Amino acid sequence: MRIGTNELLIILVVVLLIFGPKNLPKLGKMFGKTMNNFKKGMEESEDEGETTAKAETQTEKKDDEE
Repeated sequence: MRIGTNELLIILVVVLLIFGPKNLPKLGKMFGKTMNNFKKGMEESEDEGETTAKAETQTEKKDDEE
């Protein structure tokens, strides 16, 4: 499901009507920060998953050696 040009324009007009032209920069900045924090959280989650997987692998190797 893709958003076309017409749909995007309608969404932008509705957002402009709801928030007004003075609040749009604040809204954009807040949205950008939110997306940035979300991406950082996803990267940290992936890093934790890799660290956990490595620790489990090392534990299994030690168990196999004994």
